[in-house]
Amino acid sequence: MSGFAPDSPLVTLVKTSPNHGERRHHRRPDMIVLHYTGMQSADAALDRLCGIGEQPPPDVSAHYFVYEDGRIVQCVPEARRAWQAGASCWEGEEDINSRSIGVEIANPGHEFGYPDFPEAQIRPVIALCRDIIARHGIRADRVLAHSDVAPNRKQDPGEKFPWRRLFEAGVGHWVEPTPVADGPALKLGDRSAGVSQLQGLLAEYGYGINPTGFFGDQTRDVVAAFQRHFRPARVDGIADGSTLDTLERLLIGRRFLLADGSGAGARAP
Repeated sequence: MSGFAPDSPLVTLVKTSPNHGERRHHRRPDMIVLHYTGMQSADAALDRLCGIGEQPPPDVSAHYFVYEDGRIVQCVPEARRAWQAGASCWEGEEDINSRSIGVEIANPGHEFGYPDFPEAQIRPVIALCRDIIARHGIRADRVLAHSDVAPNRKQDPGEKFPWRRLFEAGVGHWVEPTPVADGPALKLGDRSAGVSQLQGLLAEYGYGINPTGFFGDQTRDVVAAFQRHFRPARVDGIADGSTLDTLERLLIGRRFLLADGSGAGARAP
């Protein structure tokens, strides 16, 4: 595929990646997965997604790439399956690539200082997500972080990403996090009915976790991923009262979204 017409009018440039395939089982995208690039250079990150400059070329890509200054590049047509989520899971589905649209946001990430996301970048990210949501009818709770669908491997786009700002603009799902306070908490090594309940609530929201009653590494990673997205004031993988209360209120909102059936942009009470 040497070139294609962009799917969004917001696209500044098309730079084609060879790394894509058919969406399996003819699935239509019903998720957006947001990433950061995690490289020091935005241009080098874009080249990598397009298979330029490395031998052999890496098997990675994304549908969209957003520079720090707000320029939007499309690398893969939305109708195609970009190779962006890797080994991942959400709501029991392991082929996230076949049902998602991936947006890479230029940011060096945790390994290289993790700067704030500039306003000039977040505005077009919001506009692009709103455009994708409107065209595909994507439900609010299915605008996700890479770390949500791959919590044992990924941290992006991380706790500095302004999820609240996106929600206020009609993108994604959010409740105001319960303030962090001292008190009882579930943590690594715990084994109890409370741990099983926590795991069940996380699985109900969509995270790939089974209720075993044991708080092992997997549970810690999922709790940390939840905190990066929904309770970023403290990301420690410990399920304190703030984490649990925020999760429970998000689930009330998610149940409202499912019952309401209005799809994109629906607001929880």
